[in-house]
Amino acid sequence: MKNFRFFIFLVFGLLDLSCLQAQVPRQVEQTADYMEFDKNIGGGAYRLIHNVKFTHEGALMYCDSAYFYSATNSLDAFSRVHINQADTMNLYGDFLHYDGNTRIAQVRRNVRLIGRNTQLTTSELDFDLGRNVGYYTRHADIVSGEDHLSSRQGYYYSQQQMYYFRDSVVLRNPDYTMYSDTLHYNTATSVAYFFGPTEIIGDSSYIYCEDGWYNTESNKSMLKEKALVKNKKQTIQGDSLYYERETGYGEGFSRIILLDEEQNIILKGNHAFINQNEDRALLTDSAVFIYITPEDSFYVHADTLRTLPDSAGNRQLKAYFNVRVFKSDLQGVCDSMYYSTVDSILKLFYKPVLWSGLNQLTSEYIEIWTRNRQIDQLHMQRLAFIVNQEDSARFNQIRGKSMIGYFRDNQLYKIVTKGNGQTVYYAKDKNQLVGVNLAQSTDLTIWLKNNKPDRISFNVKPSGTLYPLDLAPKEELILKDFQWLDALRPKNRDDIFRKTKETAD
Repeated sequence: MKNFRFFIFLVFGLLDLSCLQAQVPRQVEQTADYMEFDKNIGGGAYRLIHNVKFTHEGALMYCDSAYFYSATNSLDAFSRVHINQADTMNLYGDFLHYDGNTRIAQVRRNVRLIGRNTQLTTSELDFDLGRNVGYYTRHADIVSGEDHLSSRQGYYYSQQQMYYFRDSVVLRNPDYTMYSDTLHYNTATSVAYFFGPTEIIGDSSYIYCEDGWYNTESNKSMLKEKALVKNKKQTIQGDSLYYERETGYGEGFSRIILLDEEQNIILKGNHAFINQNEDRALLTDSAVFIYITPEDSFYVHADTLRTLPDSAGNRQLKAYFNVRVFKSDLQGVCDSMYYSTVDSILKLFYKPVLWSGLNQLTSEYIEIWTRNRQIDQLHMQRLAFIVNQEDSARFNQIRGKSMIGYFRDNQLYKIVTKGNGQTVYYAKDKNQLVGVNLAQSTDLTIWLKNNKPDRISFNVKPSGTLYPLDLAPKEELILKDFQWLDALRPKNRDDIFRKTKETAD
């Protein structure tokens, strides 16, 4: 047992000794055409002249002349300094101080560091030959293919072929210029990684982010933290954007905003597919279309929003499933909607309902005509119906095959009904209900005041009866196809995201 313990002690002792021996730095080896010892320099030094060469831990160092200090295992090299390591890194300069114990090479004046795919130039550079890391604290310029980079501070990891740049980083390419606070650049893959505010400025594009990466060869990028991409037609921003500069294709995630200043349009959503070159976009997840008007804006929400150009290049918007609309003076719901800049008409499909002031408007199909970014006309086709609530139990009603509503200053002031016009209209005298008018006419014209019927013209084959309130036939007070849908009405622009049972179905 004692012998076994002694054996274990001996083994671990030898291992510790070998580790200590491995940690002892090797002496720098040197050769030259001429060598002499000078005791007056730094406690004694060897002076080497012409074809000077140092070898240490796999690194080769060349110069015209040098001083080697054997006591400190260090050297000073002068003129045409060249360091080569593993054929992957070549470092040049006018002066070198090298410490063989730390393996730190300090190169000064006219410094050039050449890697596999890059060349760095600066006035001062320190290189750790043990870790294969070079670093500078003054300005440096780097060339990698067509990319020209510069910064005040930086690190170069030769094995990983990776540069770390800090402070006033600039990357110039024939197609753009990049400015960044902190940037990592992989010379093997040509990928730049951003850390901090970064701008990429081209002839017709602008990119901003505070985190992400950019491939300088393929011009593909992932932009994060306040990401923004802008060209002559659109501005896109979001929490993160994948973007291909050549094709214009992009995909956005979370809080996406697309701004078209020319068309006064804003699109929002949490997931977007974009092609700037083709002027196309698709948004889902809380998608919103905002049409900017002088007084206030027109908001449209749908499960999916799609914008694309027509054959003539005009902008189209398609919104489908659970469409909800809000404007301060107009609200609506429908299944799907279409808009084109050709005629500035919003088209609502499948059970559309609109509210203008106190009026509820329904038909099988509705068109909202705009002019100068204001509502001009409202066209309701097939089973058009307008309802206005008089009180909790009474409703003014207008029914016909089709209707056109006319707006003045965004207020509905006149309605023209075509075909089978029917009305239930409660008459007032000094603001008191005095009766109900049940009337029919092939065509009707209704003038509104304060969002309620004020005057009705029965144009073709009119007939009607004015009943006292208590004598009116109850079965005729509600017209066929009547429905009161106020519960569906969006109350504000945030309410367009509310899901109701009817819209969900």
